[in-house]
Amino acid sequence: MRLSANKFSPIFAALILSGCATAPTHDSQVGNTIAVVKTGNIDEAIKQVEQQTQGKNEKDLLLNLEKGELMRVGKRYQESLDAFGVADVSVKAWEETAKSNPQKLMGQIGALIMGDASRDYEGQDYEKVMLTIRMAMDRINLGDLDTARVDIKRTHEREAVIAEFRSKETLEAENDAKSKGVTTGNKELNGYPVETLNDPAVLQLKNGYQNALGHYLAGFVYEALNEPGLAAPGYRKAIELRPELPVLEDGLKGLDQRTSFRRKKGVTDVLFVIEAGNSPARQSKKIAFPVPTGHGLITVSFAFPVIYPDNDAPVINSFAVGNQILPTAMVADFNVMARRALKDELPGIQTRAAIRAVTKAVAQDQVNKHFGALAGLAANIAVAATESPADDRMWRSLPERVFIARAFLPPGDYNVNFSGRAGDTTKVTVDGRYMVVPVRLYPNQTYVGDQAKFGTVTPVAEVAPEPASKSASKKPAAKSNKSTAAAAATAVRSPTN
Repeated sequence: MRLSANKFSPIFAALILSGCATAPTHDSQVGNTIAVVKTGNIDEAIKQVEQQTQGKNEKDLLLNLEKGELMRVGKRYQESLDAFGVADVSVKAWEETAKSNPQKLMGQIGALIMGDASRDYEGQDYEKVMLTIRMAMDRINLGDLDTARVDIKRTHEREAVIAEFRSKETLEAENDAKSKGVTTGNKELNGYPVETLNDPAVLQLKNGYQNALGHYLAGFVYEALNEPGLAAPGYRKAIELRPELPVLEDGLKGLDQRTSFRRKKGVTDVLFVIEAGNSPARQSKKIAFPVPTGHGLITVSFAFPVIYPDNDAPVINSFAVGNQILPTAMVADFNVMARRALKDELPGIQTRAAIRAVTKAVAQDQVNKHFGALAGLAANIAVAATESPADDRMWRSLPERVFIARAFLPPGDYNVNFSGRAGDTTKVTVDGRYMVVPVRLYPNQTYVGDQAKFGTVTPVAEVAPEPASKSASKKPAAKSNKSTAAAAATAVRSPTN
């Protein structure tokens, strides 16, 4: 692609060449806080993020996401919800603009000159979705299932807005690239680790914003509110997003039998939500662009984001509850989702970088022309020195992976070992008709959240017997009852203390 210089003034050229001042990156700001969380000092981590959300950053979308997540790990659920509420104001505004004036969101022209980090941060799509899921989870911990239901409904609506907007944006980006004569493709980025975006786990994702956690949680909440007709689609969607996982399949298969089975046996339906590690970092890697000008090729370097996962995040295949072992299902992998989001985003990043490269190359060419080779060399150095890092903004305090497990448990105290580390046991008191246990795991630290309990378990001795059948001597009926209970028992495992 070639750009005409015409009346390119040396002053304007200098402004363009020095237009990308280096500023502290988000990763550098929150990296230390994340490290503190892993040591077990959650209060210090919260203190750090509270300091970061003072003054002009009080309403900052990303910092309030970080703050809300750390408050949640620290079991300060109302404060977590408050921070998420601040972040949600920004995302709601994005939703309204996406519906009413999508062109406005597509036209942040400053990124053409200043780099993507200069754009207003709107949140990754999976972060927007995860925000309302987190708000629902906070409300569950605060005992408010009804408002959690509202947040779940908003999650589904948000997913629909994102899907429609991204479809329009993709078409707009393709047309814009064609009009400017820019052709992009990942293979053209020599030195970029394209394989990180094209591995099977990334390609198997249905999209870059939905996760099975939110939809399974929707099923669980609707079921706890005695709305099985709405619970079934939630479980079904979770299976669609993460197929062939028995734990998820059992959620749907056992739906019709669970209520009667739980009541007959006097047990609690317990959902464990086990989160491991932290969301991956997004850091800069410089890539060289050869750009044609009136005086030959000029090489211009620009920074592109690369995803670096949390390699220490534990993988939890099962864990011990009392003397039983519960299997888990991984319902969200934010390392994979971040890479999928970047894969979808990269063509736009590359197009903007290509246009910046041409603009800066023409400016550099004008410096050569007006001031000679020595000034051109200085300009070349200035380009390299002032190019800003790639946009590394991501919700870093999210977990790397999320697992769930579910079981019927008789009320009582249980020793639970989530990590598998010797001696790392937590006493969990089971009670209520439904119960949710949130957990955050690091290699050397386990945070167990407050257990959310709903309803009261009726002791088995007080459960009224079901009406006798017309013919008590008919054994097929008894066999049917037995098979129903057995089906429910296998749908949600029933370990004993």
